[in-house]
Order: sequence, then C-alpha cells, then structure tokens
Amino acid sequence: MIEQSRTMDHFHYRDGQLYCEETPVAALAGRFGTPLYVYSQATLLGQLKALQTAFAEVDPLVCYSVKANSNLGVLKVLAAHGGGFDVVSGGELFRVRRAGGEPGKTVFAGVGKTDEEIKAGLEAGVLMFNVESEAELDAIARVASAEGRVAPIALRVNPDVDPKTHRYVSTGKKESKFGMDIDRSLRLAEAVAAMPGVSMIGMHMHIGSQITTTEPYGGAVAKGVEIIAQLREMGHPIAWYNMGGGFGINYRGREARPIEEFARAIVPGVTATGCRLAMEPGRVIAGNAGILVSRVLYTKQSGEKRFLIQDAAMNDLIRPALYESFHRIWPVAVPEGLPAPPDDFEAAIAGTEPWDVVGPVCESGDFLAKDRPLPRLDRGALLATFSAGAYGMVMASNYNTRPRAAEVLVDGAEARLVRRRETYEDLIQQECLEA
Repeated sequence: MIEQSRTMDHFHYRDGQLYCEETPVAALAGRFGTPLYVYSQATLLGQLKALQTAFAEVDPLVCYSVKANSNLGVLKVLAAHGGGFDVVSGGELFRVRRAGGEPGKTVFAGVGKTDEEIKAGLEAGVLMFNVESEAELDAIARVASAEGRVAPIALRVNPDVDPKTHRYVSTGKKESKFGMDIDRSLRLAEAVAAMPGVSMIGMHMHIGSQITTTEPYGGAVAKGVEIIAQLREMGHPIAWYNMGGGFGINYRGREARPIEEFARAIVPGVTATGCRLAMEPGRVIAGNAGILVSRVLYTKQSGEKRFLIQDAAMNDLIRPALYESFHRIWPVAVPEGLPAPPDDFEAAIAGTEPWDVVGPVCESGDFLAKDRPLPRLDRGALLATFSAGAYGMVMASNYNTRPRAAEVLVDGAEARLVRRRETYEDLIQQECLEA
C-alpha cells in the first residue's frame, strides 16, 4: 500500500472502492457526471498548515499561487485559513478579491503586467509587485506616480542555479525569461533609490517548479543573503525575502522531499537576513488535493497496441501532452484480485496489460498515459487520474468544442459543486453572427 500521507493524501481505497475523504468517488461521478475534477479540502488545508508550521521560525506568509488552481471555492477555503496569494494577472487578482482574499497578503508577479493591471494592484493595496525587468519597473513607477501612490516592490533576481526540473518549468537560470541576473538586478537597484513612485521592500527569487530536491534552494538562499545585504547597503528597506515556490510533489510515488526538508534548507538563510519570509507555493498545496475522474467509452487494439478511450482528454488535462508528465491512473472500482492501489503504477502487475489511456480529441497527442499497466475495463467503468489538482482545470480548453469539466470540493462526507459543467450554449455565448 502506498504511504497515504505522502502520495495519495485524502484519496484512499476502502473495500476496492476509491474515496475522497469520507465520500465515494463513484457516487460523485454518478451525481455530477464525468469528466469531473474532485478536490479534497482536508488535503488543501493540511498542506497549507504544513507549510505554515515548517517555516514558522521566519513567520511565513504563504501566498498560494493562484495559477495552480484558481477555483473560487479553493481560494475561499485557503483565504479563510490564513492563506495569502500570488497572482500573475488582473484576472487572478479579481478572483482573489471575489473569494475573500486580502490584497494586503497578495503578491503581484508576472513578466507582462499592463498599466491597467498595475493600477488595479495599487488600488487594491497589494503587498508588493515582483519586478521582472527594467522596463516593468519604469511602468510601475510611472503608473504609481500618476496615481499619487508609492508602489511596494521586490526585484526578481535569478540566482543562476539549476533546479534540475523540466526545462519548461525552470525559471531561475540566467537565460530565463523571468527576472534578472544578479548583476543587472544590483545595477537596477542603484537606480531605484532615485525613482519616485516605488519603494523596494523585498527581494524575490523563484527558481522553478516541481523541484524534488533541496540542494537548489540551499544554493539560491546563500546568494540571496548576500544580495539582500548589498541592497540594504544601498539604503533599501528590505523586510521581505520572497523565496517563490516550486516545491515538488509525488506524482509517481515517493520522489519529492517532505516540506520539512525544504524548510531546513531555507530557514537558516532567511533568519540570517532578519527578513520575514514570503513564499508562493501552488502545486505542493493543490497538486495531490485533486483527481480527474473519467468514464471508459471504448477499448480497441491496433496490432500490439491497446487503447483505452475514455471521456477525459488533453483539453481537460494537458500536462501529459505538454510536459510529458506522469500521472498515476487506476480504476475507481478495483477488479477483484488487483491491488488497491499498486505500489508501483509503472510495473507489470498480474491481471493487467499495457494500455494507452487516450481521449476523444482529434490529436495524436491526446493521451493521459502510454503503455500503462491496467486491467481490462468495460464501457462505463470509472478511472481516477491522480495528482490533478494543480495545473489541471486551470489549463483546460474548449478545443474540439468540448465543454469543460465540472469541479467538486469535498469536505468529509459532504460535497459541493464549485464549478458547474459547461453547456454548448456557454461555449458560443461570446460569439456574434451578425456583421
């Protein structure tokens, strides 16, 4: 049996049936249909609490990264339990405010803030803007001065460390589109002191996503300590050390390190600066708090290749096609004689065969898994795709004119719909036929 606290969280099997907390997943599929995203409130709050506890020594402000999962129901739960937020657009800031989040506990990141978004952040009173370039700093200073305000900022510095993650989610190296290298950042910091409209209160780093070892953080923090000392020598009142996020989760089994190990690598350096820690975790809070439930439509075999065609597709969960990402997949109701669940989802298991799990979208890249050991399943059987709570529904599309899935938030034995399934009418309501 997989160690629940580190891999499957509050999704577990009882008598061969998958449950989310105290709620049978099959019952949710019957009630709300498929494809269906199911989120565990206990997992969301458990991960938030784990971060708050592990980093308690540096009084952390955990700014949940809204881009990971921006559902209003998820945001509302996190806001109610002390969570701050990391936003990268005006739309995300709008969501945070609608869900009851505090702008004063919200960091505004992103490389392409428009003047309108900067103004919205200023009017809302965000904690700080992460500055990604010289041109963006000029824009923030200009908009703030025009509004008669002073914008709190943090320069985003790339420490040039290798996070050893997928190249698409590595963000802390010199060549990244995000932030600035150390020399550029320090030159820009010298100019900030003379600029009206901005006050540098923090230093920001974010080295990547789905990082499963602590070493990259140790190297980044050591550089951050030196940078903050230099910024203070210039006269900047640096009170915040924003370490970003990027902590990896267990997609396969036990590849990620516990949150406490990341804390041990980061806290000593932050303590040395005397700063308060801000952090922007997303995946580590939401990733294993959600699953995607789908229903088998057909099976077929072409030569030696077996295809399991189910009703969730790349438009519902694009990570496998986009990042070659691995997600555990297993039946919601486990056939007799098979494990619930297996210890290794990639190993050959008696009673299984290799299947490509594919969807109905007309693309060869429409798959959730390839050559995955699975039992033969009949039409109508339910599948669970695990670790789908982050970068799942937020990246969904209507490709092939497919309505996006419904989302459900489970709290113990209670479940509430937090996003209804789209209809065909929803898909065309923004379009115009008249000239």
